[in-house]
Amino acid sequence: MAKRLLLFLVFYPLIVLSQNDSIVNGKVVSESSLLEGIHVINLSKRIPTTTESRGYFKIKVGISDTLQFSAVNLKATRYIVKETDFKSDLLLIKMESLITELEELAIIDYKNINAVSLGIVPANQKSYTPAERKLAAAEDFKWYSPLLIPFGGMSVDGLINSITGRKAMLKKEVLVERKEMLQAKTSDYFGRKYFVETLKIPYEYVDGFLFYIVDNDKYVDAMKNKNKIMANFVLSELAVEYLQLKELELSKKVSNEK
Repeated sequence: MAKRLLLFLVFYPLIVLSQNDSIVNGKVVSESSLLEGIHVINLSKRIPTTTESRGYFKIKVGISDTLQFSAVNLKATRYIVKETDFKSDLLLIKMESLITELEELAIIDYKNINAVSLGIVPANQKSYTPAERKLAAAEDFKWYSPLLIPFGGMSVDGLINSITGRKAMLKKEVLVERKEMLQAKTSDYFGRKYFVETLKIPYEYVDGFLFYIVDNDKYVDAMKNKNKIMANFVLSELAVEYLQLKELELSKKVSNEK
């Protein structure tokens, strides 16, 4: 009888405490939008869980249990469960964002460190523009039986391009792309002020002049060889020609209106 009484006194508090345990619904609230996957641990009972979408969680707790919340982007937080928490529909836990401020940021251009020196890209490997890449894929064609396509014996793109004549269209796209790139390079290299003040091209004609000069082989070669002196010389000649053409166009327009 004494032994039973002793066991009752030992386990009764545990039984009472277990009856007070309950599942609570909670939600983590924070300025951070990353609220999924936050670790929630009941330290008193060693019960773990993680938050779901938008920070919601469920966990078994008892009065005075300590909950710990932790995440990479948030400051660790502890919360002691109170009796009133069981009466609320949702337990709200506020967590602060963990922001690491840099005192100073220095950007250094190491010209000797690039994709080649790091071994990412082989040396002397040709780099392709988007249009050139499409053309290279189209030209990678050898005539085999179409039955070998599933086994890698024939390029599907190559077959389609050969039949439809798309390769010729891609070659035109490469030429157009190169001209557009040269126009942008010229505009950045010289600046619109140079065309207006030095070459005397009216501001509204500058874009048209850029289209005009990229068809000139002398200018293309000068820019390709990075010969700015020759490029300036050719531009001066082309500016005179272009203005004469515009004057001729205007005179024809006036005569037609009459």
